[in-house]
Amino acid sequence: MKRILNSFKLFMSDQRGGEVLEYALILGLIVVAAIAVIGAVGTKVLARWTSVKNGL
Repeated sequence: MKRILNSFKLFMSDQRGGEVLEYALILGLIVVAAIAVIGAVGTKVLARWTSVKNGL
């Protein structure tokens, strides 16, 4: 039982996985922002192409 408790304490004090989680969260935010920007710009580009097409 003491061995399991010591293993659990070591597992809980390990800090190495925190960096990976932080990088994953940052990457997720970047992806969400990129999707929002692409969606907004895409709508404007589509409207511009439509106006050019109708002007011909």
